[in-house]
Amino acid sequence: MELLQLHYFRTVARLEHMTKAAEELHIAQPALSKTIARLEEDLGVPLFDRQSRKIRLNTFGKAFLGKVETALTVLDEGRREVADLAGMKRGSIAIATTTLNRLSKALGAFRLMYPEIRFRIIQIAPASMEDMVQLLEKGEVDLCFGAASMDRPGIREMPVLHSEVFLAVPPGHPMENRGCISLHEAADEPFIEYKEGHPFRKMNEELCQAAGIKRLIACEVEDPAALSSLVQAGLGVAFVPACKGDEEPLYTHLQIDQPDCHRDFMISWLEKRYISLAAREFQRFLVHYFSELQKT
Repeated sequence: MELLQLHYFRTVARLEHMTKAAEELHIAQPALSKTIARLEEDLGVPLFDRQSRKIRLNTFGKAFLGKVETALTVLDEGRREVADLAGMKRGSIAIATTTLNRLSKALGAFRLMYPEIRFRIIQIAPASMEDMVQLLEKGEVDLCFGAASMDRPGIREMPVLHSEVFLAVPPGHPMENRGCISLHEAADEPFIEYKEGHPFRKMNEELCQAAGIKRLIACEVEDPAALSSLVQAGLGVAFVPACKGDEEPLYTHLQIDQPDCHRDFMISWLEKRYISLAAREFQRFLVHYFSELQKT
């Protein structure tokens, strides 16, 4: 039984609506449902009565909710006391990121635990990696989050999320039902790709080199949303990273058998610069949060 499960249970119990609770918690509804199911499995009893899409807190749930409220209240009081002593109440964290979509739900979950912490988020265009490095080196941000290594002396990096890279194909594509392919089988496909200079473009080209193929680039985009929409429209295939807990896309993900395709999202910081208690806590939180997400 984990603290995050108790937070999630309390929200679902209050709203008695899984979708609304997921929206409030900023997590995917299937991930929330699995978390509650895992909690019920640990307890050995159902906490909700389920009828169609409706859920109601049952006798077991009401009894457990009372204990959860007490436990979370005591823990929150303890956290506030420790935070006051350690300066967490006045803490702030500045983060630069090229992949805000991967970080936003984790930020929401962290804010549930530490509502006093102030965040300053700077979204950087993926092609402007140098801007993120400069922000870190100038001390304007405490941490950076992204899927490409900065590869700079004095900057430490820690992987926090491992994602597999799939080949996205549009609805009705001849390979739609394959499930798994070798990348060389897609050699003649039109590809939707990021523009030159985008770090994902470089990673994708390295994958193709490893597979020994040359691609036809049909469209070039700047952001993941545009890439996804063009795949859905049937203009081509594309490389897309996916993790457990992601919402189901409107196109098919084919697992790539050869070569090995993955990306690591990492947190980065300047080695010689003091990292505040709040920032260090957020580092630890990201490791735990994404680890739990991969289990759902």
